[in-house]
Amino acid sequence: MSAVVKPTDTVDLSGLKRKQQAAWSSGDYSVVGTTLQIVGESLCEALDLHSNERVLDVAAGNGNVSLAAARRWCSVIATDYVPSLLERARERAAAERLDIEFREADAEALPFEDECFDVVVSTFGVIFAPDHERAAAEMLRVCKRGGKIGLANWTPESFIGQLFKTIGKYLPPPPGAKSPALWGVRARITELFQPHAAAVEAAQRHFVFRYRSPQHWIEVFGGFYGPVLKAFAALDIPAQAALQQDLLALIAKCNRATDGTMIVPSEYLEIVITRR
Repeated sequence: MSAVVKPTDTVDLSGLKRKQQAAWSSGDYSVVGTTLQIVGESLCEALDLHSNERVLDVAAGNGNVSLAAARRWCSVIATDYVPSLLERARERAAAERLDIEFREADAEALPFEDECFDVVVSTFGVIFAPDHERAAAEMLRVCKRGGKIGLANWTPESFIGQLFKTIGKYLPPPPGAKSPALWGVRARITELFQPHAAAVEAAQRHFVFRYRSPQHWIEVFGGFYGPVLKAFAALDIPAQAALQQDLLALIAKCNRATDGTMIVPSEYLEIVITRR
C-alpha cells in the first residue's frame, strides 16, 4: 500500500517533534495516563478484538490499550518515542503478568513491514504527531487489508481541546502547525483515512476527569502532563498566575461537581476504521 503523504512546507516538523518529545519526556505522564485506562478497554471492545490477532499500539504512552489488548490474549507490540513511558508500561505489564513486546519507535516512521498487523491502535497518542498525514499513512501501511485501526481522539470542543486552546494563548504553536484536536473532527478523519478504508465508524464518548479539587488537577497536570508542565516552565511568574486563573475558569465552566471536588467530562471520538 502506498498512501499519499502531503508535503508540509510552512513549519519545521522535525524541530516541532523534538520539542514535543522533550515535553513528553518531562514529568511523568504515566501519573495521568493510568487514569485513562477505561478508554483503552472501551476501544478494544469497539474493535471486537479476537485472541489470535496481532496488535500494534502506536504512541502507546504507558500502555493503556496495550494492556487492554493483552488481557484479551492478543499478541501485542507497544511503541512510543519516549523510552521512560515505555518503561512505565513495561512495569505495569510485568505486575499483571501480561506478555507485551515494547519497542521505541516514531509514529511517523514505524519500523515494521507493510500489512503485518491485524489491528493498529492509539489512544490520545498519535494525535500529537506533527505530520498528521504521514502518521495516518504509516498506520494504514502496517495494517492488513481487512484489518482495523482503532483511535481515541480528543475533540476540539472537549475539555482537553479547550485546554490546548488555553495554552496556545500563552505559547502560540509555530505557524502552520496543526492542532492535535483536529484528529477529533470526523471530517479530518475521513480526509486522512477514507481513501484506504472500507468503513469509518466514529462514536462520541466521554472520559470523566475526577480529581480532589480543581487545584489538585492543576498540580497533577502541571507536574506530570508534558504540555501543561512545559507551558508553566516557559512563562514568567505573572504569566503563570494568569494561566492558572484561566485553567481554573475553564474547569469551573465544565465542572459538574458541587462539593469542591472536580468531575469534568471530556468528549472524544472513538473511531474504528476497516482497512480496504
